[in-house]
Amino acid sequence: MNKVTKARLAVDIGGTFTDVVVDAMGRMETAKVLTTSQAPEEAVLTGIETVLALSGLKPVDIGILIHGTTLATNAIIERKGAVTALITTEGFRDILDIAYETRFDQYDVFIDKTKPLIPRYLRLPAPERVSVHGEILRPLDESAVRALLPVLDTEGVTSVAVGFLHAYANDAHERRVREILHAERPNLHVTLSSEVCPEVREYERLTTASANAYVQPLMGRYLTRLKDDLKARGFTCPVFLMTSGGGLTTLETAIRFPIRLVESGPAGGAILATGIAAECGADKALSFDMGGTTAKICLIEDYRPETGRSFEVARAARFQKGSGLQLRIPVIEMVEIGAGGGSIAKVDTMKQIQIGPESAGSEPGPACYDRGGLAPTVTDGDVVLGRIDPDSFAGGKVTLVPEKSGEAIEVAVGAPLGLDRSMAAFGIIEMVDENMANAARVHAIERGRVIAEHTMIAFGGAAPLHASRLAEKLGVNRVIVPTNAGVGSAIGFLRAPVAYEVVRSRYMTLDNFDADQANNLLSEMRAEANEVVRAGAGGAALMESRLAYMRYQGQGHEIVVALPNRDLRDGDEGMLKVRYEAAYEALFSRIIPGADIEILTWAMTVSTETDTPTALGDVVSVTTANADGVRTIFDPEREIGIEASLYRRADLKPGMSLQGPALITEDETSTFVSVNFDASVNAAGYIVLERRG
Repeated sequence: MNKVTKARLAVDIGGTFTDVVVDAMGRMETAKVLTTSQAPEEAVLTGIETVLALSGLKPVDIGILIHGTTLATNAIIERKGAVTALITTEGFRDILDIAYETRFDQYDVFIDKTKPLIPRYLRLPAPERVSVHGEILRPLDESAVRALLPVLDTEGVTSVAVGFLHAYANDAHERRVREILHAERPNLHVTLSSEVCPEVREYERLTTASANAYVQPLMGRYLTRLKDDLKARGFTCPVFLMTSGGGLTTLETAIRFPIRLVESGPAGGAILATGIAAECGADKALSFDMGGTTAKICLIEDYRPETGRSFEVARAARFQKGSGLQLRIPVIEMVEIGAGGGSIAKVDTMKQIQIGPESAGSEPGPACYDRGGLAPTVTDGDVVLGRIDPDSFAGGKVTLVPEKSGEAIEVAVGAPLGLDRSMAAFGIIEMVDENMANAARVHAIERGRVIAEHTMIAFGGAAPLHASRLAEKLGVNRVIVPTNAGVGSAIGFLRAPVAYEVVRSRYMTLDNFDADQANNLLSEMRAEANEVVRAGAGGAALMESRLAYMRYQGQGHEIVVALPNRDLRDGDEGMLKVRYEAAYEALFSRIIPGADIEILTWAMTVSTETDTPTALGDVVSVTTANADGVRTIFDPEREIGIEASLYRRADLKPGMSLQGPALITEDETSTFVSVNFDASVNAAGYIVLERRG
């Protein structure tokens, strides 16, 4: 097979760095360049040019380009999306404020909830009504819809979300509004809730539709510019986008539903960690992805990352469930906090060190970048502690000025607390590590997991630097740092299948189970998913998985039950009951005898097949690695500098071992081996840290 069909390119835009990876017949070249936040495609194109030059490839040699980005997430968090309006059922414009009619913190009288993306004056009512069964109770007042057009013009609205009551059961009114808007204002972007989130629960459906409309013009412009720029440079390959659910989708689908991209970068990291867990036999793994802006933690059990149907963006209170903007999309479950290399450190009024969530990003970046940044960051703390080798940082492409780090830390942290720069730097690093440990503990406890039983898989530009200390705090005994860890999420993109999930709410009880109705619905869903997947599958074999979201009647939340991969038949209600009660008992240690069971929502995922990673064998021989030099690092227990061996990762071969304290450097990141760990290189070339004793 020639290199045209083999060469694959992956791009991951982060808040600080843009990572690019090219894989040509198993030979991989990588690049990490500073993100150009005002025009993200500039960094993308720079990174692509770099890896093509390193690999000796031309644009026509690339068979597929896979892209993940945090642009949609950042636009929501920073409130930099389009001027957006919501057209909704008369009398229901305040659903976005009412939400669940609960408070995420019952006892906080000064509670600060996340504000809706669309202000009340741009939530525009239209007379219409559809029943829960899809019956039209009140026809759409089309004249009232047209009467809203002057409001859209006056307020400068460029994107509209349409979300009517029970549109998941009958979307005729939403589709008619789109027809009117396209006829009268053809330049408006229009999002229908019945297409973005055709499920019950009005609040989640309207927030998801609103968020999609809010970021659609921004993402549409960016993706279109990128497509045109790539074409102008000679690229003829298809472009796919990583979704937050762990699959790939077409560029056209991503432009229609950009909300599905909110966690695309972290999802790639979780896919990478899942494959590494399978190779290393870690049936309980903890994915730790720390970049320049955020840290992401995901639990992987039995070689599968935890997945879900909801996700919160822009939480008003750290770790507080319910304090963010609720989105109803397929996601890989993870916790994400503002703790990255660029996270800014400061001292609050209580004389405590606070880390993030504000980030210096790439512009101006940490103080040591010497690009105008004056605030100390986590990267500055690592530099002062000696854990970053300035000569090899980012492969020598970013020149660091350690003295700038020391000065920034002294002014912002050391002076207010009466600490010298080394202890102030240690305080910054200790606080960010504790923040990440707290997030991991809460995430594991919420899911009934014992986090100390897991193997940590660390990747991202900053994670290998902090993995040792984080493992100590969590009681984790083994840490794996994969090859090319600094660009791990981008490598994960290359392992992802082309996939698409379709979800529909259609109410049915097991007592009145209708197999024909269910099969007709699943057939419609399969057709929709196949249309997206076949566009990028290239003739590859497709897999299908089907789920039902079930609950006892009267309950507020559902349990996921797998459906058989065949047409449903009359009598299958008995099988579904057995599966549901087994899942219910596993969660709650009991069932409710005699209670009616209902199916609320159906889900179908169609994807291409992916190769199952092969378990690694043992290394043939074990030798002691030779250090490339010595580096002074700060020992907080003795408050002095101590010598640590310095190794170049390119020199480490399978079977080699070394003792901490040590620093292992490579172009995209550095691995810090604390005094409590030993390190070795396994058969795949991964660094494995094992706690002593």
